[in-house]
Amino acid sequence: MIHLFLHFLIPLAVAVYFYREQWIKPFLIMLLATLIDLDHLIADPIYDPNRCSIGFHPMHTLIPSVLYSLLLIRKKTRLLGVGLCIHIALDSIDCQVTNGIWYYREAAEELAFLW
Repeated sequence: MIHLFLHFLIPLAVAVYFYREQWIKPFLIMLLATLIDLDHLIADPIYDPNRCSIGFHPMHTLIPSVLYSLLLIRKKTRLLGVGLCIHIALDSIDCQVTNGIWYYREAAEELAFLW
């Protein structure tokens, strides 16, 4: 439950810290990053508290994560990129805390084709 709360708290803290006067719009844009969790709907079971989402769900794999970081380059896409990178980082930390791993085992196989 703390993990879900952090998906709202961290973007809120970033928005308030960097956009003090007009934090609501940046917060909402970063909050849109939670939509990548829609890929959980194609998993069976949809929710497994012991499953690591990094490397398991399609939008939580290496290639999309690299694309999320590329969103940081352009000013127009930066807030969405920050939200997505925060989301992936929080999910990876959750994997470590919950299962003692940083990513789902098959994610290593995805990396193997690069070498």
